[in-house]
Amino acid sequence: MTSASDSSAPTVTAVETLHADAGWRNYHFCKISTDVGIVGWSEFDEGFGSPGVSTVIEALAGRVVGKSVNDHERVYTELFAATRPGAGSVVGQGIGAIENALLDAKAKGFGVPVYDLLGGRQRDKIRVYWSHCGTWRIAQHRFYGNRITDLAGIKALGEEVRDSGFTALKTNIFTMWDGVLRSWAPGFGRPWNPELNPEPLVLKGLHDVLAAFRDGAGPDVGILLDLNFNFRTAGVLEILRMLADFDLFWLEYDNDSPQALRMIRDQANTQIASLETLIGLPRFNPYFAAEAVDVAIIDAVWNGTWQAMKIAASAAGHEVQVAPHNFYGHLSTMMSAHFATAVPNLRIMETDIDRIPWDDEIFTEVPNIVDGHLIVSDRPGWGTEPNEEALAHHPPKAGPGFLVSRRGS
Repeated sequence: MTSASDSSAPTVTAVETLHADAGWRNYHFCKISTDVGIVGWSEFDEGFGSPGVSTVIEALAGRVVGKSVNDHERVYTELFAATRPGAGSVVGQGIGAIENALLDAKAKGFGVPVYDLLGGRQRDKIRVYWSHCGTWRIAQHRFYGNRITDLAGIKALGEEVRDSGFTALKTNIFTMWDGVLRSWAPGFGRPWNPELNPEPLVLKGLHDVLAAFRDGAGPDVGILLDLNFNFRTAGVLEILRMLADFDLFWLEYDNDSPQALRMIRDQANTQIASLETLIGLPRFNPYFAAEAVDVAIIDAVWNGTWQAMKIAASAAGHEVQVAPHNFYGHLSTMMSAHFATAVPNLRIMETDIDRIPWDDEIFTEVPNIVDGHLIVSDRPGWGTEPNEEALAHHPPKAGPGFLVSRRGS
């Protein structure tokens, strides 16, 4: 069969992966070259529990070379069919990275931003929240600086968020060990605590950190709490009871059971956000059918932005709002911004404000955030791309990210 697209459309000549040091992790990029000189880029990730995405992209490259960049939906469908027995998780992320690079190349070919391919602008600026607020300064301070060790530092950071014009922040779980605030992430094996029980010390640390943020940020800044996979359902319910009088923007929690998440939502006095690790529309639909979430967090970097729009449409059909999952590099932020620009049922967008020192030099453009809102760009494609010369000055390190060995944890 032949392609139905215009024969003058850019044709893929090569698919490559590039990588760079990003402090405690690496940045990863998919580069698609074409016969007319247009280059499409996407960002993907291998450090957040996803080793092998590069291998997937490289294994599928032969099926992409020779295809029109305009036929991204057909390319996606063919790649899905070829990998159907294992088409989720890491394989799905590899396909999503290819789709995103094709979208960038297609938009550049037409001279338009990617959001024009997604239906056009719904908004000119996007409300963003300061994600991992305190997290990087506590757990990764050697890369981000401004180390926080106590509640006074949390309060001061809350003031910084407010004074910087942000209207919302999201934080994680911390507790006091040996007189110093430390992160608590047993769902990721840090520390080793497979029971995932809500120990009194952890609950106290959680409450005290939230209270310090509220004290510093004031009553008008929304506070989002991300529990990740760090408790079981009973523990989340206990936390909800503890925080019954605390005004949260949302409680974020990952759970593999739509029924359990629905039970949590039924007993919550705040909005429940979840689903950031799901790949593919069929994985989301059971949660929508169970009315398990108020906000579906969709990772357009993992799923592919075209597929993410389909997931968002299904969410809208169930009266569910969406929010991008985004804690990678500047290209990821711009990719997520195009999704957030075009999708009607947007709640808010995630982005990290604390950055490593060389973030701005390895991308051609950086997100323009003013008073807690990302200003939508009209540059073609994603509006930014990696600077290959700068990437070469920051070669990737072996084994960083969530997969790095942590002795004694």
